[in-house]
Amino acid sequence: MKKHNSLSSLLLLLFIICHSALLAQEKFTINGTITEQSSNETLIGVNVLFPEVGKGVVTNEYGFYSITLPEGTYKLQVSYLGFKDIIQEITLDEDKKLNFQLLEASEMLEEVVITENVEKVNIKTPQMSLNKLSAGTIKQIPVVLGEADVIKSIVLLPGVTSGGEGASGFNVRGGAADQNLILLDEATIFNSSHLFGFFSVFNPDAIKDIKLYKGGIPAKYGGRVSSVLDIYQKEGNSKEYHLSGGLGLVSSRLLAEGPIVKNKGAFLVGGRASYAHLFLPLVDDGNDNVAYFYDLNTKLNYKINENNNIFLSGYFGRDVFSISESFRNTYGNTVLNLRWNHLFSDKLFSNLSLIYSDYFYGLELDFVGFEWDSGIRNFNVKYDLKHYLSDNFQLNYGINDIYYRFNPGEIKPNSEDSGIIRDKLIDKYANELGVYIDAEHKISNKLSLQYGIRLSNFTRLGQDELNIYENDNPLLFNEELQIYEAANPIGTERISRSDQIENFTNLEPRVALAYAFNDNTSIKASYNRMAQYLHLLSNTNSPTPLDVWTPSGKYVKPQLLNQYAIGYFKSIKDDTYSIEAEVFYKDIENRIDYIDGAELIANDAIEQEILNGEARAYGLELLLRKNQGKFKGWLAYTLSKSEQRTPGRTPTEIGINNGEWYNTPYDKTHDISFNGSYELNEKWKFNANFLFQTGQPTNYPTGQFEYQGLIVPIYDGLRNDQRLPAYHRMDISATLTPRKNKNRKWQGEWVFSIYNLYNRRNAASITFSQNTETFVNEAVRTSIFGIVPAITYNFKF
Repeated sequence: MKKHNSLSSLLLLLFIICHSALLAQEKFTINGTITEQSSNETLIGVNVLFPEVGKGVVTNEYGFYSITLPEGTYKLQVSYLGFKDIIQEITLDEDKKLNFQLLEASEMLEEVVITENVEKVNIKTPQMSLNKLSAGTIKQIPVVLGEADVIKSIVLLPGVTSGGEGASGFNVRGGAADQNLILLDEATIFNSSHLFGFFSVFNPDAIKDIKLYKGGIPAKYGGRVSSVLDIYQKEGNSKEYHLSGGLGLVSSRLLAEGPIVKNKGAFLVGGRASYAHLFLPLVDDGNDNVAYFYDLNTKLNYKINENNNIFLSGYFGRDVFSISESFRNTYGNTVLNLRWNHLFSDKLFSNLSLIYSDYFYGLELDFVGFEWDSGIRNFNVKYDLKHYLSDNFQLNYGINDIYYRFNPGEIKPNSEDSGIIRDKLIDKYANELGVYIDAEHKISNKLSLQYGIRLSNFTRLGQDELNIYENDNPLLFNEELQIYEAANPIGTERISRSDQIENFTNLEPRVALAYAFNDNTSIKASYNRMAQYLHLLSNTNSPTPLDVWTPSGKYVKPQLLNQYAIGYFKSIKDDTYSIEAEVFYKDIENRIDYIDGAELIANDAIEQEILNGEARAYGLELLLRKNQGKFKGWLAYTLSKSEQRTPGRTPTEIGINNGEWYNTPYDKTHDISFNGSYELNEKWKFNANFLFQTGQPTNYPTGQFEYQGLIVPIYDGLRNDQRLPAYHRMDISATLTPRKNKNRKWQGEWVFSIYNLYNRRNAASITFSQNTETFVNEAVRTSIFGIVPAITYNFKF
């Protein structure tokens, strides 16, 4: 009994001691929003640091931060490169809301200076395979015809390639262009190019933040298996009215921003219009030919109170291409997002978005007498929450639901005397639901984790008519001829929109970790499982506006990705230099492949043209940056392999390419890129970039035959067994900022650039035909650009 009383007394004493320690260590939370003083524009990625205790946090996509610390007095430092630090002493004895406004370190600093902070490597965070660029950096990169371009800029990053000059889209780590999720203010962009790939749809004047996730993709993103390009627009200046823009050889742009209610609400409106038809070498004399694009970026925001903000953002863009009024092609994107930021408490931040996205493609042929319309439309409800549970543990969780309507195409007569009969391909409908939870967990000063899971569900909804095939097999194999042939439907069925054709559910775990040896060196590793339910039907090397998106369903399975990556990261000389090295491997199930001679355009039975195969890609990426000083830039190198295989479904089938692995059209063994800028003085700044890529896989003839006196090449070799010549070029630019800008509101600059400095005639394609004069079969190289000088004038006031 005495022993029991002693034990009880000891436990009571320990409880009192622990309780006293907990009281002594009572914790409080600081939260707030950080903005730019001159405009009230929220700032992403600002460091809020407590150096004495080694704690800190960065602001999220909406400029919000929250951190919880024990009671006490601390030195607080708010730091963002290009801005003056804020250092102040605070006594933490209750929960506090502290908003900060940062002042630019120099009135003459351009936005490119600010962005060095977001573009350098973060050693200790588990996020890897992530590249960040800003509008300021993009504006400095020389591109064709002097037009700043987001897509052409990210191609300079490791692991990112394009299909060549004049090709739309981009490829990441050996993936196809349709495997990239492209978001503009959270809304999906289905076609990122203007003028068939010469320019991108993103206006750099309206862009605030750009992130490209190549791997280690957080659980809040889903629906694609290669990458996520996440772009946010500026919010507008709620203090003063400003106007900026530029005049170039092929386009002009103008952006206006200012307060709706001073310090509470702002607007931003930006537009671009091109006159490229004056320069592009179109057919005939060009007098009746038109090729131009225009787009409009808008954003409104209003601060209701300290805990509630609303935003309305939109984008509208159109491309028009016509020849002699007999051929007219129109296509473009429309997106709209109504967003509500709400702060439930000092630790719980939420964002609710109602999003509309529409991609339209129209074609009119007067000489035939018809119009053609197609497109994809979706409505998305998205709710994301960020929970700052402690200074070492944060949770991100949310839900989004997307309803799709696919219009594969409708043809109709455009005049009374047209012989065309109206016809409509069957509309398709689907719903994609995603629920996720993701944790950011700092285990110790050396080890940090990010882990989570996404549950995705895709429902293919009913449609007016669905083909029925014997044994559910729409594609037959002719063993005698050794070819695939379309099966004849044995009937059709009508399925109500409220019913399901097919349902898919996938768990998508994500995990990433970082181990820091010290403040300057770390290793990181990540694993991604992702599902993609939409497929772009295209048998060209890069997407075209005529390509059609189709959902997974009875005959088309969702693509499933596993990606593994490991990397080494080092900062040198106080982050003057940084090194990133990553190796990756990914495999994809159910990658669509096309039978020989597949007809994809205006096909209402696409299941008769495709097979499900698999793909894989692996490689090494190296990135060396110089982040400070008069000379800044990076050198990137990627060594990679991208392959695809579609074996036969039965032992007697040959599959595609005899069931063997073959190069994908976007396999580039070697990819070298360099970007550098040198600030000579306040007046002159120079930029240059260089690219080298292994030639794109293609097929050359294996023989020829004669038909009615013509020599016709024969293509019967293995797929993508040859390559185009290697692609390389150098671009340079010089930016002149007159000194008289310093003392006046109107500020202007001249940008002089030369694209393809040494006039390399890179092959967009090589065709084989008979010379009409010599009657000899010959190879003909098609090149888009030689050397292209340009001049652009940018201004703001």
